[in-house]
Amino acid sequence: MRSKKKKKTSNILLKVKKILSLTSLSINKKTFYSSDSHFFLFFLASTCFLISLFLIVVFPKSVRKVSHGEVLSLQMDYKRIPLKDRVFVLKPVLKNGVFSFPILSAQSVIGLDLDTNVTLYEKNPDLPVLPASITKLVTAMVALESFDKNALFSFNGEYIDGQKMGLLKGERMKVIDLINALLVYSANDAAYLLAENYPGGVEAFVQAMNEKAASLGALNTHFENPTGFDGQNHKTTASDLMLISKAAIDNPDILDIVKKKEIDLVSSDGKIRHNLKNTNKLLGILDGVVGLKTGWTENARENLVTYFVKDNHHLLIVLLGSQDRFGETKELIDWIFSSYDWLWVEAK
Repeated sequence: MRSKKKKKTSNILLKVKKILSLTSLSINKKTFYSSDSHFFLFFLASTCFLISLFLIVVFPKSVRKVSHGEVLSLQMDYKRIPLKDRVFVLKPVLKNGVFSFPILSAQSVIGLDLDTNVTLYEKNPDLPVLPASITKLVTAMVALESFDKNALFSFNGEYIDGQKMGLLKGERMKVIDLINALLVYSANDAAYLLAENYPGGVEAFVQAMNEKAASLGALNTHFENPTGFDGQNHKTTASDLMLISKAAIDNPDILDIVKKKEIDLVSSDGKIRHNLKNTNKLLGILDGVVGLKTGWTENARENLVTYFVKDNHHLLIVLLGSQDRFGETKELIDWIFSSYDWLWVEAK
């Protein structure tokens, strides 16, 4: 069968060659060679004709026909492509020749491709560390699950250490506004005001936080307070914070809040205003950063969880105990996109 196809093709090409040779003989030699440009145009036209003939006669017979179902699967699903009984998934694959990895000051790090759950980089992912204000991701989750978002809470004026939004004694704020202050500005007074209004008070609220973490699979995490103050048994790991952060970005309220670069909050009576800027310095500066949460104490050093989206790839970076959380997060993101290719790999 193949020999017949080859013979047919060669016969066609011989005929074309003969036609071209006859055509060239019929042209007056003086006219044809009178200009180099004429020769070039004739050569170009002949070449185009031969290529067209090849594409029409030979090439289609060597191409595998694709079924309508396959074409639909390519158009409809970017991440998973079924071809007959096989399934292909777009996965990050380390490029050949990549032998250098970022050297980071952070004590514990994980970089994850959320679409495939493939770990792109890790350093001491299960090392117990101090979470600092990353704690407030769980504070926000428990508050959203426990309170009406429009409920009003009144601040009692009790002094709270660390970062504060500046609540005044007797000031009343909506729960959703307190959660905004909690996640955008890392406000400790907002965290305690939420916890104090939980049935059973702060202690019961913290217990609910620990139960929430455990329900997410964060079994090496334990909280002692709703703010992230250092404590003897206030600890987590990068692996656990990855699970917590995944749950956080799956919550539409939290995801909407952490994207905000700046917020203006007003007390229920409209008399007191709070203008708060996001503590995440990468937000609005590094393209692709959606946001998430910062954390810092003197003992914990600099912590940062980053949700990053580029070219339809979704990354989550957990970086704990760093000397330069913003610089090292950017360095890690740059390394990931220069060191990995996203390729179609057959699912197993």
